[in-house]
Amino acid sequence: MNAIEQGSVSTSISEGIGTIEFFHPMSNSLPGRILAELAERIKEFGQHEEVKVIILKSAGDKAFCAGASFDELIAIKDFESGKKFFSGFANVINAARKCPKFIIGRVQGKAVGGGVGMAAAVDYCFATNEASVKLSELAVGIGPFVVGPAVEHKIGISAMSQLAIDATEWRSAEWAKNNGLYSEIYDSTELMDSSIQKLAKSLSQSNPEAMSMLKSVFWEGCDHWDTLLTERAGMSGKLVLSDFTVNAINQFKKK
Repeated sequence: MNAIEQGSVSTSISEGIGTIEFFHPMSNSLPGRILAELAERIKEFGQHEEVKVIILKSAGDKAFCAGASFDELIAIKDFESGKKFFSGFANVINAARKCPKFIIGRVQGKAVGGGVGMAAAVDYCFATNEASVKLSELAVGIGPFVVGPAVEHKIGISAMSQLAIDATEWRSAEWAKNNGLYSEIYDSTELMDSSIQKLAKSLSQSNPEAMSMLKSVFWEGCDHWDTLLTERAGMSGKLVLSDFTVNAINQFKKK
């Protein structure tokens, strides 16, 4: 089984709390198949009567998400394939945005590229002190086009542009909290998980209609994202075919 075929998405429901967990052996990077499953599971939980609130997390105790799968990126040979791959991130972001239930993010380690986008797409995000962030897309010749709207929506254009332009530097979890990406940060996963469960339990007993209406308020002005993110996926799909990007990805894979 090659790297593109590896990975999984699992779900569980307990006392009104739906948990979605993704895994990939390469630092929880995201091939297209995993992205499609994530979007579908979010949609399903959004309509599931037993689920009152959702927790989105990744497996393991290290990286939360290393972003796009380099193995799949380097395998892209035409524009349509590139656009389809980057649309996978768009579909996850839009699924989270449209989901009528609050999504709590659990970020236990570093988040890169699409991982930052996922942290921005949830409604309330917990993290550990190890959860530094980086938008590395420009460093490989692309740009955070698809995740950009979600990141900008959460932390503002100034902070987003800092991440996008200084694409090789990590920003600390404290920086991410100060700029609104993370709601809370903790010294350990145990402390973080305790707080996540406390909030999730409280929300599971709250008025579903009120929560849904409140979420729609949080995401006002984003109704055009279906079109916008598809256009952005096309921008990345074009750039991933360039010699610059192919060479840059190959250099990253050698590290």
